[in-house]
Amino acid sequence: MSLEHTSKALKQIDFKKLARNISHIENETPGYEDILTQLPPSETKIIGITGAPGSGKSTLTDTLIGEMIKDKKKVGVLCVDPSSPFHHGALLGDRIRMSQWYNHPDVFIRSLASKGSLGGLHPKIIEIADVMKSGAFDYIIIETVGIGQSEVDIAALADITIVVLVPEGGDVIQTMKAGLMEVADIFVINKYDRPDANVFYNSLKQMLAPAFHHSTREIPILKTIASQNDGINELYSKISSWKFDVQEPNKINLMTEKAWSLIQSKKMKGIKMEKLKKDLEKALSNPEFNLYKFVGKYAR
Repeated sequence: MSLEHTSKALKQIDFKKLARNISHIENETPGYEDILTQLPPSETKIIGITGAPGSGKSTLTDTLIGEMIKDKKKVGVLCVDPSSPFHHGALLGDRIRMSQWYNHPDVFIRSLASKGSLGGLHPKIIEIADVMKSGAFDYIIIETVGIGQSEVDIAALADITIVVLVPEGGDVIQTMKAGLMEVADIFVINKYDRPDANVFYNSLKQMLAPAFHHSTREIPILKTIASQNDGINELYSKISSWKFDVQEPNKINLMTEKAWSLIQSKKMKGIKMEKLKKDLEKALSNPEFNLYKFVGKYAR
């Protein structure tokens, strides 16, 4: 199979070739690593959108795309969906909300299954995002499943991380991890027309106050009603005027995590779960079985 050379093909944002290259990465088609090693440097910015299921991330993404298109921008979107327990593909219900953009010449949308990844992201999300970055997009949006650690994991990929909350998420504030405060660049309280929205806003502001005191930057808290396109222009204004600093210590730490993840994945490449299961089943028949000796054979 002949692989498309991304750096050349994506200058015109040939969506068919881009889709094929992503499929090569997902399926690890022989030679797919050539695509990755030939990727040129890119300054395309990645916007991460995360938050609990039901917070309106897809509707927010849909309306944010609209603002970008009005500003004559080209937009790539990666939507990470929960996986079907039967065929492991993406459950695409939320993508219906973005249906108006699927045939737009300046918008490319790809749904990816999380495939059970613990962070709520696709196992190849780093590589796929970099393939997308090599295109002539102005922005790339990554919308996460919004479960587990995905709120934190997305920050290793995104240049700006938006955490979407809803007014009835008071319990979320009480249990919010410190890591989430560290990685969130913007908090968005969506569905702000719901009862007690102001109470929720004030509670979040008070909770973040100590963080503001010890930080050089204040995390904006924006109010939106995405279904009515209310507040989205302010959100886009924040994104378009954001000061991106690639040498920021926190960003370097997150890039280190990204490199670590890629190295770890490469080291594990030859280990298949089914083969491991069969080898383990056989080894367990030995009464002197030791898990650490067993694992040591794979770790060499």
